[in-house]
Amino acid sequence: MKRVKLFYLKNCPFCKKALRYIEELKAEHAELAAVDIEMLEESELPDVADKFDYYYVPTFYVDGIKEHEGGIYPEEVERILRKALE
Repeated sequence: MKRVKLFYLKNCPFCKKALRYIEELKAEHAELAAVDIEMLEESELPDVADKFDYYYVPTFYVDGIKEHEGGIYPEEVERILRKALE
């Protein structure tokens, strides 16, 4: 399984949606429940965040490759989770 990193901010409305979509998708699709996501709160880990190339949150990386940045929809989260299973 590929490694997934999610950069987010706890007060970001788009991030809150992304986290909700992750929970919902993992509950709806048993195979997605196995995907482990490393959650990185940007304001708490600025030194780590500075090493990655992005402007907006939420930002998802799969195996070190940026897959999504900014506002997100459920189908985009599902695509990211499924990519981690490839």
